[in-house]
Amino acid sequence: MITRIVKLEIAPEFCEEFENVFVKHKNQIGSFEGCLGVKLVKETNESGVFFTISQWKDEQSINNYRDSVLFGTIWPVVKPWFSNKAMAWSTIDM
Repeated sequence: MITRIVKLEIAPEFCEEFENVFVKHKNQIGSFEGCLGVKLVKETNESGVFFTISQWKDEQSINNYRDSVLFGTIWPVVKPWFSNKAMAWSTIDM
């Protein structure tokens, strides 16, 4: 199992819209083949810093999602709202 952590820094004026987009698509992402769960968390001390934390069966499942119509629908909407480049890590349990 792989846990994917993505740090997203969102411009303050788009934070509410970003949260709404996540809520709208959370179930679709979570039910994507190979996805074992997904959630959005927010940094406590910095406005606009979010992390998506998702668990995947394997790296191929992540790649399939990134190449999917669903990802291609969401990413172009939220990317212009970033105040910094997204950062991502794939981790495994030890």
